[in-house]
Amino acid sequence: MTFTVLYWTFIWLGSTYMFTHNLPVDMATVGPESIWLWIGTIGMTIGTLYFIGRGRSVTDRKMQEFYIITIFITTIAAAMYLLMATGTGLTTVNVGGETLTIYWARYADWVFTTPLLLLDLSLLAGADRNTIATLIGLDVFMIGTGTIAALETVGAYRILWWGISTGALLALLYILVGTLSQSAADKPAEVRELFTTLRNLVIALWLLYPIVWIVGTEGTLELIPLYWETAAFMVLDLSAKVGFGFLLLRSRSVLERATSPAATPA
Repeated sequence: MTFTVLYWTFIWLGSTYMFTHNLPVDMATVGPESIWLWIGTIGMTIGTLYFIGRGRSVTDRKMQEFYIITIFITTIAAAMYLLMATGTGLTTVNVGGETLTIYWARYADWVFTTPLLLLDLSLLAGADRNTIATLIGLDVFMIGTGTIAALETVGAYRILWWGISTGALLALLYILVGTLSQSAADKPAEVRELFTTLRNLVIALWLLYPIVWIVGTEGTLELIPLYWETAAFMVLDLSAKVGFGFLLLRSRSVLERATSPAATPA
């Protein structure tokens, strides 16, 4: 599991480098919303250091998986927020004669951190490989089509790809409520309780992402400016990553029950 996380992290670093060097970057487009990006950078960094401190004394290999995955989630997010705050992780897209500022590094963050979040949740539930593969496949498809929506230059096609991405999200959440919850049903009571709390947190927060997108500057409604759109995404990201990790790792006894042989399905 450690090797898998490291492998995907190196893939992420490589793809981010290539993406950065193939996009027209304009540092001057970073506006007053940078304050929220710096807060996000600091928040993710503090979360990473906290999780590292919590996991230093953990010796059980199965329990270490939760700490390793969660640490990489906030580490990747901190790097991407720093990239956005310093003006490198953005580009511009012309849609209908209007120039939109697109923080592409946000999507580079999501395409790796959201599958890791689902992996944490799946390990807690004791899900089988097919369920995990289905969830991660849907998730990568969701973020990929969302990225297409953000970079599309035709307004109608932007909404089309947003709709496809949102459809994938709904399918993913359906599996969380159904198949993944059934996997967790055989776990000890405190493990089921923690799983339910984290699952509901993911559902509530992830449903807000496409709403913020469509009412923000990247959607067609443009009800909120870039400044508040960036703030909303930052709050959602910190809640979905640092908040999720804090709830997951706060009780070692629950993780011990989740990883004990009696709690792990054959």
